[in-house]
Amino acid sequence: MDKQTFLTEYNISEEDLLAAEVSWEEFALIEKEYRKLEGVLRELGKSFIDEYLYDIEKAGIHSYRYRTKDAGHLLEKVVRKKKENPEKFGQLDHTNFYKYVTDLIGIRVFYLYREDWIHFHRYITSRFENDPGQYIDDRLNDFDSDPNHFYIAERPKAYKRTGDSKIYNGNEIEIITTGIYRSLHYTIKYKGYYVEIQGRTLFEEGWSEIDHDIVYKEAEDDEMLRDYSKLLNRLSGLADEMSSYFRRLKDERENG
Repeated sequence: MDKQTFLTEYNISEEDLLAAEVSWEEFALIEKEYRKLEGVLRELGKSFIDEYLYDIEKAGIHSYRYRTKDAGHLLEKVVRKKKENPEKFGQLDHTNFYKYVTDLIGIRVFYLYREDWIHFHRYITSRFENDPGQYIDDRLNDFDSDPNHFYIAERPKAYKRTGDSKIYNGNEIEIITTGIYRSLHYTIKYKGYYVEIQGRTLFEEGWSEIDHDIVYKEAEDDEMLRDYSKLLNRLSGLADEMSSYFRRLKDERENG
């Protein structure tokens, strides 16, 4: 990818590059190394799904999908992270980017009802070590090079909307209130690399995909589109609420 194409496509300025304190030559090396690694990561994603998620009933989910990170999005993330937090990401380069970027392999799991997050949470935390003493703090120095050591590498998190009814248990997971975003997040060390898992309802996924495709990618500064996205977000939240009511009514009738 040439420099001007990258800057234009990802809405990055020359000033952003300067603030990130990394040369374009280094970006080219990161892209080159990632391209060589991409096939390995793709196979690891398939392996993870086959081993842990293929049986969706056992995993407590409705469905799933996975991807490896697009090279351009990786470079955009490197710019953003190095600019926003130079102390934490200052040493990131083409030799170690996979130690810093934990979502090179990304998996999303979906469930029908928002309360069902607990089934997947308890499943995944039963399959992998979840020792707070192993959570990564320094992404370079805390990196575990043992490819046979599988474990949860960061404290599991639940992002919830402002005003959400209590569906997450703070004893089970860290709860973060963001305003409009609802999702589970897990970072798992698997066969020498990190796998990021996000969990959300189907309605939440629909809103997220539309918001990312239109607002994040095309018109982040368009106030009208951002307002419409917030409205769609509230509607998806109401749809989740209605789904829960349908389920409760069905259970009451069956048990009544």
